[in-house]
Amino acid sequence: MSIAPVRCSMSVKAPPARAFEFFARDIGRWWPKDKTIGASPPEEIVMEPRAGGRWFERAQDGTETAWGKVLAWEPPARLVLAWQIDASWKPDPNFQTEVEVVFRPEGTGTLVTLEHRNLERFGDSAEKIKTQISGGWPAILNRYSGFSAKHASDPSHSEKEKV
Repeated sequence: MSIAPVRCSMSVKAPPARAFEFFARDIGRWWPKDKTIGASPPEEIVMEPRAGGRWFERAQDGTETAWGKVLAWEPPARLVLAWQIDASWKPDPNFQTEVEVVFRPEGTGTLVTLEHRNLERFGDSAEKIKTQISGGWPAILNRYSGFSAKHASDPSHSEKEKV
């Protein structure tokens, strides 16, 4: 059984390099805190900036909950993430679907296209999960777009945050 991927696109008011930075390095500043899976509310969300890096949330007490890992880190054009969250919304290092995010120039901004694929790996829950993430990803990208618009005009933003 093959399930079509979930795809959504969003225009952001930042050139591709900044759009990539905002998405990947600043994920903890724009990701909705109610869209997490840890036992405690997250203090931060982290995507380590390299292929093989971890993607996780960290609670205030330091507890880390894995979401997956970085499969491809290709700034400013592409990012591929292993989504290692099962159909019960629990971390599972033996489970994996993929989220690819592509950043393409569009005028003075960037067209960001997200594809969540390999959904058939959710088995009997695939259609249910597809419905859930079909509604979730556009809302998440909308928050990202708002963050990008707010910070695109601050040339020192990324440098200040890389400490």
